[in-house]
Amino acid sequence: MTILSEKRPITPDAEPDVTIDVAHLEQVLLGRWAEIRREARGFLRDPRLHRDESLPMAAHRDRVLEQLRILAREGDVLRAFPSRLGGSDDHGGSLARFEEVVTADPSLQIKAGVQWGLFASAIMHLGTDDHHDRLLPGAMSVDVPGAFAMTETGHGSDVASIGTTATYDPDTEEFVIHTPFRAAWKDYLGNAALHGTAAVVFAQLITARRGEQPVDHGVHAFYVPIRDPQTGAFLPGVGGEDDGLKGGLNGIDNGRLHFDHVRVPRRDLLNRYGDVAPDGTYTSPIASPGRRFFTMLGTLVQGRVSLDGAAVNAAKIGLIVAVTYGNQRRQFSGPGNDEVVLLDYAEHQRRLLPRLAHTYAAAFAHERLLQAFDGVFSGASDTDEDRENLETIAAALKPSSTWLALDVLQASREACGGQGFMAENRMTGLRADLDVYVTFEGDNTVLLQLVAKRLLADFAGHFKDADAGAMARYMAGRAADAALHRTPLARVVQTLADGGDVRRSVGHLRDAETQRELLTDRVETMVEELAQALRPAQKAPRDVAADIVNEHQHAMIEAARAHADLLLWEGFTAGVAKVQDEGTKQVLTWLRDLFGLTVIERNLAWYLIHGRLSAGRARTVTSYVERLLRRLRPHAQDLVDAFGLAPEHVRAGIATGVEAQRQDEAREYYRRLRASGDMPVPEKSLPKERRASA
Repeated sequence: MTILSEKRPITPDAEPDVTIDVAHLEQVLLGRWAEIRREARGFLRDPRLHRDESLPMAAHRDRVLEQLRILAREGDVLRAFPSRLGGSDDHGGSLARFEEVVTADPSLQIKAGVQWGLFASAIMHLGTDDHHDRLLPGAMSVDVPGAFAMTETGHGSDVASIGTTATYDPDTEEFVIHTPFRAAWKDYLGNAALHGTAAVVFAQLITARRGEQPVDHGVHAFYVPIRDPQTGAFLPGVGGEDDGLKGGLNGIDNGRLHFDHVRVPRRDLLNRYGDVAPDGTYTSPIASPGRRFFTMLGTLVQGRVSLDGAAVNAAKIGLIVAVTYGNQRRQFSGPGNDEVVLLDYAEHQRRLLPRLAHTYAAAFAHERLLQAFDGVFSGASDTDEDRENLETIAAALKPSSTWLALDVLQASREACGGQGFMAENRMTGLRADLDVYVTFEGDNTVLLQLVAKRLLADFAGHFKDADAGAMARYMAGRAADAALHRTPLARVVQTLADGGDVRRSVGHLRDAETQRELLTDRVETMVEELAQALRPAQKAPRDVAADIVNEHQHAMIEAARAHADLLLWEGFTAGVAKVQDEGTKQVLTWLRDLFGLTVIERNLAWYLIHGRLSAGRARTVTSYVERLLRRLRPHAQDLVDAFGLAPEHVRAGIATGVEAQRQDEAREYYRRLRASGDMPVPEKSLPKERRASA
């Protein structure tokens, strides 16, 4: 990125001897798959892959389909697939590469995700060798553009309740795919409106041997041709509609599909986790229907992992634009004859730098998530616990990062004023495209409820084999905790320890272990309080239990968000530990502290109510945040430059240095005007009597 034409200002708290090694920090941020990310970024500089903001929807869709085929030919997009079929069996590297595509066009990224991350991956993970040999080559090459037909008009997040059925007919050894009512239509499907010629269709698998009652074995996946590849016409029994113009991602042909007793051969059931014999006998290696269902869906967790990384990359673009522009744009008179650079204003720093800290936290946390994903899918660490942990972390971080991206892009747009609203500077388009990220691959609020349930299950697990003595000790500990934190005692202890000295309060808050303890304690306390509140539901009738859970739904979501904050802070701390350069490590430590203390500041009411902070320390949180902003301000440009995105990735005119040129031109004009003696004098500088005559 273009660096400022003038020397960056140093504020009193800036510690000018501290500098960032930008190249080193970029390497740390790129993580384990640094070379794959660099190679992807090099490829994505190609203008053929970039979004054309001027295109109408139909032309945008055509362009994205052609770009998808360019990726298939030239983009090394098959890394996750088996080596014997032309892939690399590299699951982590595949996602690391895929996440970078958002810089070219989010529509291209998501269409690629539909083709390879959903359609082809469902064949790979839910099918067997026969499916891989017959069906994967066409899906991998895009000879068969495919849809992933899970979501229905009437059921989005509640996949277990979808209405589409697949009833086995033993006479013909076929499954009959049928949507029995309008709400069972498959909806919002990429590739369904125009381009898809096949789909992986999720349906309730129903079998019945002759003379027996039909049995519903739950949701399974089927490979279903939907269009004639030559004519593009729907095949008999298949119908659909175009979803039309959307709020974003209009390069993707989202549409609806419905099926009227469409027959597919028995072999096109993707049968890794459940199979049907010719006579209709159902078998599965997983006896529990519930566990079988979650195992099948768990193989598709890569969608949430990749959206987490893509959202972080979108936030990076917004911050690069806003910080670069804020370092060059001048507004309102300052000392001497110069106007003030926007980023020198405290409120502008407040607007951007905490979000920069949050984005760094999200980037480091994503790297840990990606490594966990690679461990599970490569088989290096693939136990039931590993898979459950992966699913929980992905369910916590995907909401956090997708909401962050929307927040950052909006704040960055506002920080650039009218320039940020221009389509050529990308932020409005990116925000529109990223909007739907918060509700696909799992609605964020629903995902956080899953996280809360896992936290509650882990809490209950601690007492699974506890005897009466252990329970008594636990209850005694709770009573002691209440005495310490929920009475003034703890606050008095903090006040006495600080002795009214702000520096002592600051020293306490900037300590990493103190931040960890405050963030961890909030999660643990919230989960404990939830567990106690939900305990009556365990023995209550089903309707009463549902009411109890519903009353505490918001508390569940807040506990999950607190857990996500802790994961982000821990990821950031682990990232700081990887930095070798001392100056860079110091700046990153300040940035980590800014993230942690901003989270605490946002939740000060909780910390005060629960007695975790005294009033004095609570006041110090905000004052130290402001000090950190002043310290970090001179390093803001280096921190966004370390994201390593080139101008071809950002593609925003106001981040190219053009604003600095405009400002320099204006300053030079006024300098020469003053030097010539022709500079008009302000009216208010005139004597009173002359002002009247003038």
